[in-house]
Parts: sequence; structure tokens; C-alpha cells
Amino acid sequence: MNTTILLLLAQDGITNGAIYALLGFGLVLVFAVTRVILIPQGEFITFGALTYAALSSGKLPGTAELACALGFVAFCMEMFSIRHQFTTGRIVRAAALYILASALALVLAQFAGGDTSSATINIALSLMIVSPIGLYLYRIAYQPIAHASVLVLLIASVGVHLALQGLALLFFGAEGMRAPTITDVAASIGPLRVTGQTLAVYIITVSLIVALWLFFGHTVYGKALRATAVNRIGARLVGIRTVLSGQIAFMLAAGIGAISGILIVPMTTIYYDSGFLIGLKGFIAAIVGGLASYPLTAAAAVAVGVVEAFSSFYASNFKEVIVFALILPVLLARSLSAPTIEEEKD
Repeated sequence: MNTTILLLLAQDGITNGAIYALLGFGLVLVFAVTRVILIPQGEFITFGALTYAALSSGKLPGTAELACALGFVAFCMEMFSIRHQFTTGRIVRAAALYILASALALVLAQFAGGDTSSATINIALSLMIVSPIGLYLYRIAYQPIAHASVLVLLIASVGVHLALQGLALLFFGAEGMRAPTITDVAASIGPLRVTGQTLAVYIITVSLIVALWLFFGHTVYGKALRATAVNRIGARLVGIRTVLSGQIAFMLAAGIGAISGILIVPMTTIYYDSGFLIGLKGFIAAIVGGLASYPLTAAAAVAVGVVEAFSSFYASNFKEVIVFALILPVLLARSLSAPTIEEEKD
């Protein structure tokens, strides 16, 4: 170990930590608004990464067709739920949200995507394809059981995760994929060489954090999400549509996961099941943050990334074990500080 290696490991850890911070934000957001522990967040990473890689190679990603299929199912469920209250406005809104949005993404992916298009176009198309999938999954799998217990919602998340992982294998195969870097610009800072992809990770992460801060603090929908997170019943009493809050939360989480995957896929090979392990590390950061605090989640994510980088240097065979062991003292401290609740007797 010398200064150069120390700086390289720190750089790698901060870069990974930035990705984990984004994932942690998505998990905290969804849990705060809907009480759902979003295990499928890892699949959004996979879908975003492999969709971007497929578009960059001139192929039509299967996720575009999946979005259309899920949108159609969600539209049918919405029509069934409002069968006694049909209005032209509600039908048009449902068709635009569940049918037209995914169909437009599919058409654009067929005609605008390809190896001759720019990275910006492929990134935009990937987000247009993957982000609505989160909204459709909420309508299909979570909205009908929105008032169930956290345990039931967790079981539903496990089922959605397994289904999406199987679909990822069906659409993209067992072989991994990589994508071209977003930019080839590079800079040298002493012994460190900061690549354009690393710079993109930092810039996009900071920009997204600022955008989320502005969204939650200065927009009506952001304030509605915050109100729903504080008190769902109170939010409904003052006229906030908690269903819409859940849809926005899931769509934002899917978009955040897709962006994370797009940032990762140029740096490492992504397989159909790679997102699950990456998502778990974001989950650790979210747990340290108590599934409530965004700043604490960001700090924990950077710590997880740094620990992972140094673990890969000193004990690469036990890297994952060391990283996941970080959650044990946090859970122990929270269990000791939690108030004692006496069990009710029959």
C-alpha cells in the first residue's frame, strides 16, 4: 500500500458510493411513500444498463416490448377498477399513461435508436423505456394491496423481483453486455487519472441530487410526496391522491435505477442478474439511513463504496461478506435503542 494505491482505491470507492447513493435514494423514497421495500430496484439497474447497451449496438431491446405489455395489462386493470365510473377524461388519461407512453418509446426505439445515434439519444430512450415500467409495476402488483402489511408488500416485492429477473434472462440472455462510455474526456490530478465516465458519474449524481432536492422542496407534486411519506391518512384527508404519489415514487425509483445502470455498464460487464447484488449495496446504505434520511443514506453509500474498494484490495475473496457485514452493527444498535413493546395477551 502506498499513496497512489490509496488514492486509486478512494477514487474507486467514491465512484461506487455515488452509484449506491442514487439507489439508496430510490429505496428510501419508495419506502417512505408506499411502505414497499423495493427489492426489484436491482432489476431496474439491469434493465437500464442492458437497454442502453442494446440501443448502443443497434438492437431493439426487449424491455421496450415488455413496457408495452405491462402498460396494456395496467390499462386493463385500471378500466376494470373504474368500470362503474367511466368518464371520457379518465379513459383518455389512462390510455395516455399506460398505452401511448410505452408505445411512443417503442416507436422511437425502433426508428431513433441504433449504433449511429449519440449516447444522449440512447440514454433518453433508455429512460423513456425503463421509467414507465416502475409505474406499471406499481399499478399491477402493489396498488391493489397498497393497504396490506409491510410483510405482505415485501413478499410481493420478492415475487416481482423473481419475475423481472426471469424476463431479463429471456430478453437479454445469459451473456453479459457492455456499452460505450458516455464521454472520452479525461483529466489527470496528480497520480490519479479521472476518466470521462467517472466524471459523468460524479456530475450526474450531483445533478440528480440537486434535482430531487428542488423537486421535493419547490414543486406541488414533491410536497405531496413528502406529505404522503409523513402521514398517508392525513394526506388523503387534505385531498392528496396517495395512489398518484405511489405512481410518481415508483416511476422516480425506476428512473434512478435506470440511470445507475447506464452509469455502470460502460465500466463493468452487466449480466441479467447483476443488478440484484448492486441493489443490495444501495439497500445497506438505505438501512443505515433508517429508510428515512437522505443525507445519512448518501454518507452511508459513500462509506459502503470505500469499504468495498479497500476490501477488494486486502481480502478480495471476502469483499462481499465484509460489505454486507456493515449492516450488522447498525441493526444491533437500532434494536437496542428501539423501545420495548409488550406483546398483547389473548
